[in-house]
Amino acid sequence: MSEQAERPVATTTGGVLEEKTGTHNESSEVPHFAQEDVAAERDLHVTEDDLQEAKELAATYSLDEVRSLLTTFHRLHKRDPNFPLDVIEEIENFLNNEDIANEPAKYEQQISEMKIQAALIVTNSPYAEVRSVVSPHDEPTMPCSTIRAWVLGILFSAAISFINGFFSIRQPAIAVTSNVPQLLAYPPGKMMEWWLPDVGITLFGVRHSLNPGPFNRKEHMLITLMASIAKSTPYTQYVIWIQFLPQFFNQRWAINFGYQILIALSIALSSNFIGYSLAGICRRFLVYPSYCVWPQALVTIALNSASYTEGNSPALGPFGKIWRMSRFKFFFYAFTLMFVYFWFPNYIFQALGIFSWMTWIAPNNADLTRITGSNNGLGINPVPTFDWNVLTYNLDPLMVPLFSTINLFIGILLTSVIIISVYYTNTYYTAYLPINSNHPFDHFGNRYNYQAYSPPYLSAANVVNYMFFFSIYIAALTYGFLMLVNSFRPSKKAEVEQGQVLDVHNRLMKKYREVPEWWYMIVLVVSVALGCAAIASWPTHTSPGVVFYGIALCLIFMIPTGIIYAMTGIEVTLNVLAEFIGGSFVKGNALAMCFFKTYGYVTCSHALSFANDLKIAHYMVPTLVSTFVCVSIVSYQMHLKDVCTPDAPFRFTCPGENTFFTAAVLWGTVGPKKIWGVGGQYSETLLGFPLGVAVVVLFWLLGRYFPKNRVLRATHPVALLNGGILWAPYNMTYLLPAVPVALLSWLYIKGRFLALWSKYNFVLSAAFSAGIAISAIAQFFGVTYQGVTLDWWGNGVVSMGCEDHDCVLKMLPEGEYFGPAPGSYN
Repeated sequence: MSEQAERPVATTTGGVLEEKTGTHNESSEVPHFAQEDVAAERDLHVTEDDLQEAKELAATYSLDEVRSLLTTFHRLHKRDPNFPLDVIEEIENFLNNEDIANEPAKYEQQISEMKIQAALIVTNSPYAEVRSVVSPHDEPTMPCSTIRAWVLGILFSAAISFINGFFSIRQPAIAVTSNVPQLLAYPPGKMMEWWLPDVGITLFGVRHSLNPGPFNRKEHMLITLMASIAKSTPYTQYVIWIQFLPQFFNQRWAINFGYQILIALSIALSSNFIGYSLAGICRRFLVYPSYCVWPQALVTIALNSASYTEGNSPALGPFGKIWRMSRFKFFFYAFTLMFVYFWFPNYIFQALGIFSWMTWIAPNNADLTRITGSNNGLGINPVPTFDWNVLTYNLDPLMVPLFSTINLFIGILLTSVIIISVYYTNTYYTAYLPINSNHPFDHFGNRYNYQAYSPPYLSAANVVNYMFFFSIYIAALTYGFLMLVNSFRPSKKAEVEQGQVLDVHNRLMKKYREVPEWWYMIVLVVSVALGCAAIASWPTHTSPGVVFYGIALCLIFMIPTGIIYAMTGIEVTLNVLAEFIGGSFVKGNALAMCFFKTYGYVTCSHALSFANDLKIAHYMVPTLVSTFVCVSIVSYQMHLKDVCTPDAPFRFTCPGENTFFTAAVLWGTVGPKKIWGVGGQYSETLLGFPLGVAVVVLFWLLGRYFPKNRVLRATHPVALLNGGILWAPYNMTYLLPAVPVALLSWLYIKGRFLALWSKYNFVLSAAFSAGIAISAIAQFFGVTYQGVTLDWWGNGVVSMGCEDHDCVLKMLPEGEYFGPAPGSYN
């Protein structure tokens, strides 16, 4: 793309709006806009172009029309953490001032600003982030479902499913988002436009050509949506892993490829498509409202817009530098940089990845390792890593809103104190175990063997993990209930519908024929039938009723968790709740519990994913592609030496599979009644349920009494509690370094250099993700698979002393055990 600037760009620095053009050099004096425009842009959080378009419509509004529009908007967004508080306050001042209606001449400036704000709501999105990336205009005749789009979509679906599936058993996993194939699909799309002939066939009155014209944004988005669903690995692969491996259930027959592919196609596909159908039915709650921002969708749209926006506007950056580099050149440079750099923390100098430098001072100091260690500790370390893949494991700080990152960090920081207290008081015998592990243990402190007769014991971090899982489920329901009751009461149904009509993007979609709800119902019925047949036909030892259980759980939680996901970018997963309920039905049956978990968790998870995309016709093919690719990968990985053990190559230690096995033991083999029932060994952790209600209600009431407090407005109770589930086996190493990056991106760069942030922020995230993925593949097959290692201090220091082996607080004498005596465990 050309780097020449073709039109002016407005940028803000230090509260002064400046105009930069391609003809100015970096030292040129820049003309200033009119003071009233500068004030309006600053106060309303708009750009020059947005302001000019809104002014034209604002001139046609009467005072009564403005008050009506803003009254509806205020009800829907007054508690919205994504919307600027200062604008909400200005709207409240306007609506509460009765003198404005009586003496409008005295308030001419305020009325003018509110007319512009009302016009922005009607002509564009109320969010500055959305306005910066999503066009308020559309071209309905633009071709979308073309032959070249489907060819590229299938190819990139296979590629992304291979990468994500292959590295899913690594700690931390290496995952590629759909933004990477979105960027990489543009060059081949343009080449097909240049090289392919305009030949095709006509079906049902529609011509399908190899080259229908210029490669356009809708074709590009179709490719992206296909890759988006293919990036997820089939959840049934966890079942296969714990069935096959000797350290788990040792059912060696599970390696059969036919069994793996059939169970994936029947059960994984049915649970996926049940989720898709339920999302389509509930789209009016999760898709239509403008407050459902879906931060991940904004990143996707931003990158799509980057490819088709005319010109290459310069952007002002720090130190007065003007950035004129095109987004694609920026992506190439950032991708190359990360491809080269990732060789260091991942292979050449691994201490950069696990930078637990404080433990190097005294490697055998157990207390120091427990608190600061990244391998066997809590990772409380101000500089724990220089590995972007470690930094972004829990969230990408360039993608999710700043308040979400801060809430998660505060949550994990507060729960670290609880973990330390539980461990050092030997509560639940945790002092005999590692402080932070996702493995189950027996009463000798050894890894739990499901055939051994001993209660399963959990590490201190895992105990706290489960407690906060309980809290976020009830917190999500409570938060969703308060949101719906306070913002969407039945008496206000008309206002809700009016708010949806006001949303410009909702109006744009009305030009297209809506997918009928009965289509989704057909998909639901077929998926249910497929799931029931699969459960009944295979020796799953499970009732087909598990399918309806998954539907019921999804219907209860989809809307509240969907609202939270759409606003914060944080997904509340139902895996533990699905285990809790499912384990109560199938006591002592670990395999059956796994299917309860699959339907209870995957159904809702894919419903939320589909709500983000809502393109059901584009999901069938990539889901099939992903299923076959991932099953093939698992069949290959099962033959790797020492896979899923501490000695596994390339960190293929299978953290997710270990957690899945722990859950199977707790909720299936032993059953929740013995663990969490009356008198159960971890029954006190059920206090998480009232805790979740208390935290949400407390912050809700504080927000009502102190609506203008910025700290309370930025505090999201569910996101805060979600920080408590980020332990075992992970720790603060995988979240803390994301905080300064988020502050730099969202607070400093976006706050002072909005044009620069809008142009490069999301591109940088995608480039780093792609660089890591391709570099990891080159390293694994180029050196690791060939047995080439680098043995030197920079690689060995990451596993010295207690960072190599667990140094527990209390040691058992030979032959002794803790907990109830064998035979007395109830």
